[in-house]
Amino acid sequence: MKKNQILLSAALLLLIMAFQTGLAARKKVFCFYYNWYKTPAFDSTDQHWAHWNNGDKKGYPGGDNIGANFFPSLGNYSTKDPVVIAKHMAMIKKAGIDAIFLTYWGKDHFTAESIPVILKEAQKAGVKVGFQIEPYGNRSPLTVKADVKYIIDTWGKHPAFYRTDDTKKPLFFVYDSYLSKAPEWAEVLNTEGSQTIRKTPYDSDFMGLWVNSNEQEFFKTSGFDGFYTYFVSKVFRYGSDPKNWANMQQWALQNNKQFIPCVGPGYIDERIRPENAINTQSRDNGKYYDDYWKKAIAVKPAAIAITSFNEWHEGTQIEPAKPHKTEGFTYLDYKPLTDDYYLIRTKYWSNQFVK
Repeated sequence: MKKNQILLSAALLLLIMAFQTGLAARKKVFCFYYNWYKTPAFDSTDQHWAHWNNGDKKGYPGGDNIGANFFPSLGNYSTKDPVVIAKHMAMIKKAGIDAIFLTYWGKDHFTAESIPVILKEAQKAGVKVGFQIEPYGNRSPLTVKADVKYIIDTWGKHPAFYRTDDTKKPLFFVYDSYLSKAPEWAEVLNTEGSQTIRKTPYDSDFMGLWVNSNEQEFFKTSGFDGFYTYFVSKVFRYGSDPKNWANMQQWALQNNKQFIPCVGPGYIDERIRPENAINTQSRDNGKYYDDYWKKAIAVKPAAIAITSFNEWHEGTQIEPAKPHKTEGFTYLDYKPLTDDYYLIRTKYWSNQFVK
């Protein structure tokens, strides 16, 4: 009897461990979210719908004439408007996305005003919220450390704040991480660094941006926990081309790093960067998005990130878009697909990935 009890206890322990490992290993789908939109009706000013190219007053004033090649089905909206955010969070949840990562430009930037509203509506919808730290003026590893401390102190206890399943650490993406040198990052991100954040209450998982083919040394010495690719024009950079992902994943596994490939439905920023037409990528009626997903899943990452939910300037959005015209310009749309096609397709691929 005693022997049977021991065997039963051992079997139960193995079952619990297997269950916990399954939780820790559950694959995640992330999405970059841009909380930088304002409207005169809601905020008494316009942000990002109006767009002036390098101060050129021949740019786009907002309203029907925005700095984007597509036009949102919701029209111009404010990312402080709880009604709009509730709609967004419902879309995101229905699409099978686990967490969104907000664009973060510092605690005093206007985008920070929308964070409490987004956290509140995300909690209602069952969506988690994290942050992508952007290259604001004079950003450095030390200012990023201060950002992380502020974010965790201010929002880290919110039920919607994203933490990893296994270590319960926050996760931060650092856009254009290459702007600071690896030894500077090492002072903050390596355990032995003079300003280390490791083994403190603010220790987190940090993803740097892999851009070019020769990033190995940077990620080996900087102390980043892993890397992501963000860009979704396949011709733009080494990291954004899926043909390179198998090698990147192999290197990540060999060096105890996490690789998060990024997928997107297409790319076009010709209204705000007409000189960048060489990087335009047609959506090809959804085939471009499908191909990115297939190639991301093929390298068996622990997470995939979508660029983006609503970066309208660069035409990477999966948010619904509608046919629209303004004087002298006809916006692109998703026809013959439905306006919510990319949300539906995201749900399909999310299911394929996590199963």
